[in-house]
Amino acid sequence: MPDNFSFTERSKALGCCVMIPTYNNATTLENVIRSVASYTTQIVVINDGATDDTAHILEKFSFLQVLTHEHNKGKGVALRNGFNFALQLGYTYCITIDSDGQHNADDLPKFIEAIENNPGAIIMGARNMNQSSVPGKSSFGNKFSNFWFRFETGINLPDTQTGYRLYPLKSVCALHLFTTKFELEIEVIVKAAWKGVPILSIPVSVYYAPKETRISHFRPVPDFTRVSLLNTYLVILAILWYIPIRFLTHLTPSNIRAFVIRYFLNPSESSGQKAVAIGFGVFMGIVPIWGFQLLVGIAICHWLKINKAIFITAAHISVAPLIPFVVYLSFLTGGWVLNEPSTLREFTTLISLEAIQQNFVQYLVGSMVLAIISGLSFGLFSYFCMLLYKKIKKG
Repeated sequence: MPDNFSFTERSKALGCCVMIPTYNNATTLENVIRSVASYTTQIVVINDGATDDTAHILEKFSFLQVLTHEHNKGKGVALRNGFNFALQLGYTYCITIDSDGQHNADDLPKFIEAIENNPGAIIMGARNMNQSSVPGKSSFGNKFSNFWFRFETGINLPDTQTGYRLYPLKSVCALHLFTTKFELEIEVIVKAAWKGVPILSIPVSVYYAPKETRISHFRPVPDFTRVSLLNTYLVILAILWYIPIRFLTHLTPSNIRAFVIRYFLNPSESSGQKAVAIGFGVFMGIVPIWGFQLLVGIAICHWLKINKAIFITAAHISVAPLIPFVVYLSFLTGGWVLNEPSTLREFTTLISLEAIQQNFVQYLVGSMVLAIISGLSFGLFSYFCMLLYKKIKKG
């Protein structure tokens, strides 16, 4: 590990400061500042409207660059304002560290080494969440957050809720961020990932004070609700925009071949399991819950352990160019089931939301029947194709 002098010079060369957002953590703040100051005096503190002895503690350190909120605005606002403040001061990077004493300043050199090897990346300090001292709610919340981050971005991180991070300031200041509390730490990495900012993890130590002395401003019910609402918003954006864009931009011959080999030709899954994923994908792609087909389908796939990659691929039977044909076939099927046949000429002159509303029962019945027939047909067809492929490969 580099010594403190080496860290100081390297952090100055990179234009990196350490940022400490704080609110009513006077009992631990001074020790945190002193531990960081043993490595660098490039320290920015965001006093988020503290009402305890925070202001007097900050006065002890003349080298601090302090941004003070007159009233408490929440950690999200403190970080957003802090990013812009640090950028205005001329910094290029900032390492955020919590003021409650859970992070160890001795891990600071790890961030500098990581960013020297990966310029422009966000570096996440991954905690060991399996320690006995880690509160159960923190461990559960982290697993919950990791799952949705992976779904929204395709990136697997071990700790998406850590506050110990290194940010490239120009990249994060360019993001459109709107959250105000703890959930900003999820929003910023999701939107940064969508913009192509690399996100990496390094292991860091963590200390949780005994429950009776621990100070936490996290309110389980309202804050978990805010995180859940944010993830709902991000998942919808991911389904409607990011996942299709990511899919199309990675649609190269080599990637297609690798995808087919990994998911469709994976020997660890039987032909029947793959056929179920295809059939279920086609079924959900036609079911008339537009905008929520993938969201509902992925949740069911996770519950039933169905191959999600194959499901998502098959569900794209209802991509924009095919939607008019799916709707039309739903009308035809509904007319056949209800003995109210429609002709192509009638449909092409009546294809509108008003027409669907006026013939809603026909469309609803038809789409459900079409979904079932198509799902079964595609599932069975793919099953026999996979059996044939295996037979040809053996022979």
